[in-house]
Amino acid sequence: MSTQKLTIVAKIVAKLDKIELVKKELIKLIAITKKEEGCINYDLHQDNENKNIFLFYENWESRELWQKHMNNTHIAAYAKATEGAVDTFTLHEMTPVI
Repeated sequence: MSTQKLTIVAKIVAKLDKIELVKKELIKLIAITKKEEGCINYDLHQDNENKNIFLFYENWESRELWQKHMNNTHIAAYAKATEGAVDTFTLHEMTPVI
Protein backbone atom coordinates (compact mmCIF):
# COMPACT_ATOMS: atom_id res chain seq x y z
CA MET A 1 0.00 0.00 0.00
CA SER A 2 1.31 3.43 -0.93
CA THR A 3 1.97 5.66 2.04
CA GLN A 4 2.13 8.90 0.08
CA LYS A 5 -0.31 11.48 1.39
CA LEU A 6 -3.10 12.46 -1.01
CA THR A 7 -4.94 15.78 -1.16
CA ILE A 8 -8.37 15.91 -2.75
CA VAL A 9 -10.04 19.09 -3.95
CA ALA A 10 -13.60 18.36 -5.00
CA LYS A 11 -15.86 21.05 -6.46
CA ILE A 12 -19.60 20.46 -6.40
CA VAL A 13 -21.88 22.90 -8.22
CA ALA A 14 -25.50 22.49 -7.18
CA LYS A 15 -28.41 23.42 -9.40
CA LEU A 16 -29.75 26.78 -8.22
CA ASP A 17 -33.04 25.33 -7.00
CA LYS A 18 -31.28 22.47 -5.15
CA ILE A 19 -28.65 24.35 -3.10
CA GLU A 20 -30.10 23.50 0.31
CA LEU A 21 -30.65 19.83 -0.58
CA VAL A 22 -27.06 19.41 -1.77
CA LYS A 23 -25.68 21.33 1.21
CA LYS A 24 -27.65 19.18 3.67
CA GLU A 25 -26.44 15.98 2.02
CA LEU A 26 -22.81 17.15 1.91
CA ILE A 27 -22.92 18.03 5.61
CA LYS A 28 -24.13 14.50 6.38
CA LEU A 29 -20.85 13.14 4.95
CA ILE A 30 -18.56 15.07 7.29
CA ALA A 31 -18.86 13.35 10.67
CA ILE A 32 -18.80 9.81 9.33
CA THR A 33 -15.91 10.52 6.95
CA LYS A 34 -13.76 12.13 9.64
CA LYS A 35 -13.93 8.81 11.54
CA GLU A 36 -12.69 6.78 8.57
CA GLU A 37 -9.27 5.20 8.54
CA GLY A 38 -6.77 7.47 6.80
CA CYS A 39 -8.80 10.68 6.92
CA ILE A 40 -6.59 13.55 8.05
CA ASN A 41 -9.11 16.30 7.34
CA TYR A 42 -12.37 16.65 5.42
CA ASP A 43 -13.37 20.29 5.18
CA LEU A 44 -16.45 21.59 3.37
CA HIS A 45 -16.59 25.17 2.07
CA GLN A 46 -19.32 27.21 0.38
CA ASP A 47 -18.55 30.08 -1.99
CA ASN A 48 -19.39 33.46 -0.46
CA GLU A 49 -20.81 34.92 -3.66
CA ASN A 50 -22.10 31.87 -5.54
CA LYS A 51 -23.92 29.86 -2.87
CA ASN A 52 -24.37 26.92 -5.24
CA ILE A 53 -20.62 26.20 -5.29
CA PHE A 54 -19.22 23.86 -2.65
CA LEU A 55 -15.64 22.72 -2.21
CA PHE A 56 -14.25 19.82 -0.20
CA TYR A 57 -10.61 20.09 0.81
CA GLU A 58 -9.46 16.68 2.03
CA ASN A 59 -6.23 15.07 3.07
CA TRP A 60 -5.78 11.30 3.24
CA GLU A 61 -2.92 9.14 4.45
CA SER A 62 -2.92 7.34 1.08
CA ARG A 63 -4.81 7.03 -2.20
CA GLU A 64 -5.87 3.51 -1.27
CA LEU A 65 -7.61 4.72 1.91
CA TRP A 66 -9.30 7.53 -0.02
CA GLN A 67 -10.55 5.00 -2.57
CA LYS A 68 -11.94 2.91 0.27
CA HIS A 69 -13.82 6.04 1.41
CA MET A 70 -15.20 6.59 -2.09
CA ASN A 71 -16.64 3.07 -2.09
CA ASN A 72 -18.42 3.43 1.26
CA THR A 73 -22.18 3.27 1.56
CA HIS A 74 -22.51 6.87 2.76
CA ILE A 75 -21.00 8.13 -0.50
CA ALA A 76 -23.46 5.99 -2.46
CA ALA A 77 -26.32 7.34 -0.30
CA TYR A 78 -25.19 10.92 -1.03
CA ALA A 79 -25.11 10.21 -4.77
CA LYS A 80 -28.61 8.76 -4.69
CA ALA A 81 -30.02 11.61 -2.56
CA THR A 82 -28.57 14.30 -4.84
CA GLU A 83 -29.24 12.61 -8.18
CA GLY A 84 -30.27 15.35 -10.62
CA ALA A 85 -29.43 18.12 -8.12
CA VAL A 86 -25.76 18.64 -9.06
CA ASP A 87 -24.79 20.57 -12.18
CA THR A 88 -21.11 19.64 -12.16
CA PHE A 89 -18.65 17.70 -10.05
CA THR A 90 -14.92 18.18 -10.51
CA LEU A 91 -12.31 16.25 -8.56
CA HIS A 92 -8.57 16.84 -8.37
CA GLU A 93 -6.19 14.30 -6.83
CA MET A 94 -3.14 16.22 -5.70
CA THR A 95 0.21 15.44 -4.13
CA PRO A 96 1.95 17.85 -1.78
CA VAL A 97 4.97 19.43 -3.43
CA ILE A 98 6.88 19.90 -0.18
